[in-house]
Amino acid sequence: MIIKQTQVPFYAKLALVLIGLITLGYLIMIGKELLDPLMFGFLFAILLLPVSNFLERRFKLPRSAAGFVSILLLVAFVGGIMYLVASQISQLSHDWPLLKQQISKSSHDIQLWVQDTFHVNTEKQRVYIDDTTSKIMASGGAVLGTTFGAVSSLFLFYAFIMIFTFLILLYRRLLFKFVLKVFGEEEGQTSVVYEIVENIQRILRQYIVGLLLEMLIVSAVACIVFLIIGVKYAVLLGVITGLFNIIPYIGIFSALALSSLITFATGAVAKAVIVAIAVIVIHLLDANLLLPLVVGSKVRLNALITFLGIVLGEMLWGLSGMFLSIPTIAIMKIIFDHVEGLKPWGYLLGGDYEYEEQAQKKMKTE
Repeated sequence: MIIKQTQVPFYAKLALVLIGLITLGYLIMIGKELLDPLMFGFLFAILLLPVSNFLERRFKLPRSAAGFVSILLLVAFVGGIMYLVASQISQLSHDWPLLKQQISKSSHDIQLWVQDTFHVNTEKQRVYIDDTTSKIMASGGAVLGTTFGAVSSLFLFYAFIMIFTFLILLYRRLLFKFVLKVFGEEEGQTSVVYEIVENIQRILRQYIVGLLLEMLIVSAVACIVFLIIGVKYAVLLGVITGLFNIIPYIGIFSALALSSLITFATGAVAKAVIVAIAVIVIHLLDANLLLPLVVGSKVRLNALITFLGIVLGEMLWGLSGMFLSIPTIAIMKIIFDHVEGLKPWGYLLGGDYEYEEQAQKKMKTE
């Protein structure tokens, strides 16, 4: 008996894909509290895996002790950066009277400009500012409570990340064997799973380490440039530029606004404009020279998919979604490239890089 296979129409396939994407997006949104720290823990575990393996082999530490020491080293590294930023901010707080005086002078100049341009006298502007200030002060308790709750949630979020990182390092072999059992333990399937896992580890580790190295280089260059310009808080602004630079697309605007604002509050308008131009030039050099050299990897994502992923990540998970979007798309591309039915999607995420490389190799051989 011959069973006749029916061809599923394209619109039916498209409808199933859209329903699946909508369902997946909804599950990701409602599972943010669990999946968000779990994803960061997964990334940190991959980053710390060589350190944990080294401690296990060299110092004969148990797996739990090696994972715990690796996390302590990570916390010490992050704490050092936070201490550097906090020390610079404390210096900024010492000059608060001067900053307040500069801001008052600048606000007075702005009031005069508004009066000359829009014919609104300073008395009306002052009444509007006083009313706005009164409303803000009236809701000060609610703002303080919200701020305290946000800080508490942030520390709890970091604690969950460290716990997930430790548990993933501790049970990494169990998790890998589970993946092998899910996809089958035949020889062909096992080799594919091994290749996918190795590629994911290599690419993500290269991406994270490259991102940290890029942050250090951008911070150093920005500090040197700001010192040459003569900015008062050059080190603080340089570190801020480097830290915000790791946020794709959006970070440069945040660094530009903060650097220009602090420079404007502590100096002249011309110096603030020079700082803004310097930040833009540093970002352009980083995006076109440093980023492809330091962070570039064999899994390359086209700019359209990267930008869409960042926007979707921000819509689903906010700022953390923006950080996780590029590593997540890189993982998806590696998996798609090794699954026969999903290779077109892997090509869509990467673009024409593979075909361009093949064409270049063919031209060289000819």
